[in-house]
Amino acid sequence: MKPVLFGYWRSSATWRVRIGLALKGVDYAYEPVHLVKDGGQQHGEAHVRRNPMHQVPVLRVEHGGDVVDLTQSLAILEFLDETLEGPALLPSDPLQRAHVRRLAEVVNSWIQPLQNLSTLQKVEKEFAADKIKWGHDIIEQGLIALEAMVQGTAGTFMVGDAPSIADCCLIPQLYNARRFGVDLSGMPTLLRIEAACEALEAFQAAHADVQPDAQV
Repeated sequence: MKPVLFGYWRSSATWRVRIGLALKGVDYAYEPVHLVKDGGQQHGEAHVRRNPMHQVPVLRVEHGGDVVDLTQSLAILEFLDETLEGPALLPSDPLQRAHVRRLAEVVNSWIQPLQNLSTLQKVEKEFAADKIKWGHDIIEQGLIALEAMVQGTAGTFMVGDAPSIADCCLIPQLYNARRFGVDLSGMPTLLRIEAACEALEAFQAAHADVQPDAQV
């Protein structure tokens, strides 16, 4: 069966998976899950059966004769890398792999969870705080750290001269940074890497703004 990606156009975690699928050349079906409409379709019964965490993305694949719903973007990307031909998303060298994972986790474990939709809604509704300033400050802090960290690892991309899972995480996060008004002028290495990524067809095809459910 053709893989099915359940996701949302502007979800950064979904976007990461789209990049990985495109880099691997995977033909897949796409099923939008609107994160705001109807109170958030991720909370609907059908999607909760796919992912009890009420989150996107979910990648439905056939593996070993079974149909499986995979969740968590980094786990999905590593599964793609371990089961499919095509450009590697993780380097073969153990130290380089560790660099990729630690850079990816700055986004995946620190920045993104603290500025995602559910967190911002809680900050605004339960604490009456400025959700935009909250998101701005979290993103800025994380990207300043990333800019410093890639000084020791970057080639054309975040780690060396081939795109990796770290780059899959970076590109959606820079998009979000601009949405929150973060000044990126002090992050020249990240901007250079972004330009290298955006020159690749896989990153172009995965961009949020060209997805079928994108909203202008």
